[in-house]
Amino acid sequence: MKDRIFFAVCFGFGLGVLLRSFFEINFYFTLFILVLSVIISLFCYFTKLKWAAVAAVFVIAVSIGILRFHAADKKVPEVAGESFVGIIVAEPDIRETNQKLTVKTESTKILVTTGFDTEYRYGDEIKFTGPLKRPENFITDTGKEFDYVNYLRKDGVLLLANYQEIKILSRGKGNPIREVLFAVKGKLLSAMNLAIAPPESLLMGGLILGERSAFPEEMRQNLVSTGTIHIVALSGYNVTIVAEWFMKLFSFLPKNFGIGTGIFAILLFVLMTGGASTAVRAGIMASLALFARATGRITNAGRALLLAGVVMILWNPYVLVFDVSFQLSFIATVAVIFFAPRIERYFMWVTDKFKLRDIVCVTVAAYIFVLPFILHKMGNLSLVALPANILILAFIPATMGLGFFTAFLGAIWFPLSVLFGFISTIFLKYELWVIDFFAKLPFASFAIPNFPLVVTLAIYAWFAYKLFGRDIKKFFASPAAPESSSLSLPN
Repeated sequence: MKDRIFFAVCFGFGLGVLLRSFFEINFYFTLFILVLSVIISLFCYFTKLKWAAVAAVFVIAVSIGILRFHAADKKVPEVAGESFVGIIVAEPDIRETNQKLTVKTESTKILVTTGFDTEYRYGDEIKFTGPLKRPENFITDTGKEFDYVNYLRKDGVLLLANYQEIKILSRGKGNPIREVLFAVKGKLLSAMNLAIAPPESLLMGGLILGERSAFPEEMRQNLVSTGTIHIVALSGYNVTIVAEWFMKLFSFLPKNFGIGTGIFAILLFVLMTGGASTAVRAGIMASLALFARATGRITNAGRALLLAGVVMILWNPYVLVFDVSFQLSFIATVAVIFFAPRIERYFMWVTDKFKLRDIVCVTVAAYIFVLPFILHKMGNLSLVALPANILILAFIPATMGLGFFTAFLGAIWFPLSVLFGFISTIFLKYELWVIDFFAKLPFASFAIPNFPLVVTLAIYAWFAYKLFGRDIKKFFASPAAPESSSLSLPN
């Protein structure tokens, strides 16, 4: 019964947020359904109608999901005047030709685009003048419409201001902890850039700090074409690989210490990125995947992953539908926990040295699972993603480790970082060469702009059936669902 209630709450809440993400649902009607469902659930509980009680709990959770999204769904305010004062509440996003500032004013958040004439920092209080405009969706290079409006809305940004006159009024108005983290990140990035020259330094910045905004368009396109863009994204997938490598490195120590080392590596990564929300989510998912693969407690990790996903959606309901990073991290983590162990027996011919077999299994599992989503959401199919990832990912943990040492030692005294920077450059040149080689192959990737949503959903329904089909049948067949039947790994 506890399992039924748990999954009814989790999936019901997710369904409610999903429905409200696409449709306007009357607030008072939802509130009425919620109250009615509470009454029905209490009646069913006391009359021992277990399935009816679970169904009522499911409807309660759906209603709460709808109401939670309703509470977060802020309308674009009518802002009067041409002069605005606000605080920069996120690290400035440095691009090739401009920088973007997320500014929180009294009434809303505004994304301000400006040039490089002034250095802005998190926590700066600024005053800017000029007209505001609403964001608009646009068509990407692959022919897909990018929902730019909701992409910004998930972070609370509702209005844009481009190249306005900006004046810094004061500094240090942000969260003190985040200010320290961003200051440390900036110092580490500067130290690393002194020891490693571009373009290798750009790739290293993406690997260890999630910095990819300054990537040249050619490098960005090569990463997309070869399906390796995830290595510079803050996702649970690549963080898991690095954490497993650290755990393997300390495998000669007691098992719990090895797991702790992997978790510490994840925590260090999150802190180095400045505690960004995407990094925190990736860190949580990577920790769960690491726990599952290290201990074999897949059922517990699966439940924890589902609960973590629900908590993240509860915190920000926009991430369920409008945050690609969250979606990819969740799907890939499911693959790492449940699918990778199933296909490992097909890769026994791969050597286990340097954890290569695990990397191959995780890479193949994650790629298979995220491919339908990528086809539908981004419209890009890479035919070289698997070989490119396998040739690169075996060296990514070592590259990131060298990058950490280069940055830390360089922040203390530059000569200490020279050796690590030199070795890092060798690894980075190899990885860039692999990416460039596969990107230049004929038909390395091509666009599928209209991959149907119904096909995508059908594929994931089939995945779910293959992984959890037996447990789902047991769950619904037995009058009293067994506590151990949920989210376990089929033989």
